[in-house]
Amino acid sequence: MNYWLMKSEPDVFSYADLVKKGKAEWDGVRNHAAQLHMKAMRKGDLAFFYHSNIGVEAVGIMEIVEEATPDSTDETGKWIAVHVAPHKKLDRPVTLKTMKADPALADMVMLRQSRLSVAPLTPQQFEHIVALSKA
Repeated sequence: MNYWLMKSEPDVFSYADLVKKGKAEWDGVRNHAAQLHMKAMRKGDLAFFYHSNIGVEAVGIMEIVEEATPDSTDETGKWIAVHVAPHKKLDRPVTLKTMKADPALADMVMLRQSRLSVAPLTPQQFEHIVALSKA
């Protein structure tokens, strides 16, 4: 299993929106590095749902339920999307400030490349963020 962090602006699409829908296409990603990460995703992988710009915090966990398919919002046909479903809301959100201050997360890709909207996590980073949400 692989682990990921995926960002969305909550005023556009929030974790609550995903819960209401039950399943959604993670579309609109137009960054080549983020697209490579999405192509590496496999059904059953888990990803943090991270609210960017407003809140700037991990708020829930979602499951990849469908691997890379053509992005329905892309008229050019060159971009892909994955489908996700809610897995679990975090007991409490884990803020960007908390992640940046934690030495155990110093090597997180998202912290080194903050503009990346989809980033991999190690199993240890994933479990550490889950533990922070329970602290």
